Amino acid sequence: MTRTVRPQNAITEGVIWKQLLSFFFPILLGTFFQQLYNTADAIIVGKFVGKEALAAVGGATATLANLLVGFFVGLSSGATVIISQHYGARRFDEVSRTVHTAAALTLTGGVCIMVVGIVFCPAILRLMGTPEDVLPGAITYLRIYFCGMVPSLVYNIGTGILRAVGDSRRPLYFLICACMVNILLDVLMVVGLEMGVAGAALATILSQLVSGVLITLSLLKTHDAYRLQPKKIRFHGDLLGRIVRIGLPAGMQSVMYSLSNLIIQTAINGFGTDVMAAWTAYGKMDGLFWMTIQAFGVAITTFVGQNFGAGRYDRMRRSVKVCFGMATLATFALSGVLLLFGGVLLRLFTGDAAVVEHGLQIIHTLVPLYFTYITIEILSGAVRGTGDTLIPTLLTLTGVCLLRVVWISFVVPLYPQLETVLYSYPITWTITSVMYVVYYLRGGWMKRAGRVMGKEPAGGEEA
Repeated sequence: MTRTVRPQNAITEGVIWKQLLSFFFPILLGTFFQQLYNTADAIIVGKFVGKEALAAVGGATATLANLLVGFFVGLSSGATVIISQHYGARRFDEVSRTVHTAAALTLTGGVCIMVVGIVFCPAILRLMGTPEDVLPGAITYLRIYFCGMVPSLVYNIGTGILRAVGDSRRPLYFLICACMVNILLDVLMVVGLEMGVAGAALATILSQLVSGVLITLSLLKTHDAYRLQPKKIRFHGDLLGRIVRIGLPAGMQSVMYSLSNLIIQTAINGFGTDVMAAWTAYGKMDGLFWMTIQAFGVAITTFVGQNFGAGRYDRMRRSVKVCFGMATLATFALSGVLLLFGGVLLRLFTGDAAVVEHGLQIIHTLVPLYFTYITIEILSGAVRGTGDTLIPTLLTLTGVCLLRVVWISFVVPLYPQLETVLYSYPITWTITSVMYVVYYLRGGWMKRAGRVMGKEPAGGEEA
């Protein structure tokens, strides 16, 4: 029997900045351990196997993996939005139906991505121009990695469900356990058993299994409305349609992001193994920024979703302003840390002087311009919390993905330097940020989302 009442919902009733921080920090720590989880592979293989292996487990594989996994995670985010809205409105039967539809989608999607990834990764890596000395290790790593898709996606959708109802702590605890398992297995398999990139991939999927099992047990044992009951796992047509309607634009956006990054990765590959290894090492450091800004994005999506469901439109607007201010402060602080200690951090991955030199070049070009991305993450997260995803997706696809491809296709050939490739990021972030500000301030997204939920916001309640 599920419990259908809660005495208080802090997200819709508590002090905004305090509740944002209490929700944000577990997400931030969770993404930190997720980054540590991924970085452990890179550090250990970079130090004990070589720069070719470092390139194989990072730059040559991460973008392709993100292409497939990111699509599903974006698609399933529709379930997170729907759950947060129903939970805020206390429609607990709909919460349960959405959870079980999301579970069916996860199992189906996990198997499909596993098959596609294993079969097509060699051909795609070759199309990306992956260097021959990196290619065998990259294929080995990806094929093993894709074997662990089901538990990986189970953890991701389980985390989305818990965060949608305001629980950001348990996903953190489960991820910490998985991270510790991953590091121990990395040391055992890569250093002890000398299994190279295969050992790093095995360590990753076994640790993902741990996190998937833990989050599944938590959903099975809860007595709240989001309890998972295996016999109820099935597709509910009406909810599946809403999940796809809300999540598909986010999934397609993730695909387009990944495709544009594949094009950039191909351009990076053309500068040789040293630059590839430097890009991989920088990518792990760059994760410090992304894990922070995306934690703010998840926090504001959940805050807006629940307050929208509860009809607290004034609270929605205030939470967006508070979250934007917090994200800005965090971004400038992180930028300063990376600029001051970038060389030290790079040497954690490799002692190769050429790789470190290229890594510092990348840091000094991109890190000072991180602030140009903040608006995109916060405003897109806020709008998606109401269930309005199509226009934000089009804005991102045009302002980031399309312009980035145009830049790589037409500008880079004229000025074929590494810096030219790197500038594709801040230039497209800035253009897209301006587009988001205009869209958000016009406020039409509030009325559209209100009509879908059957609650038309008053004229004074627009964003």
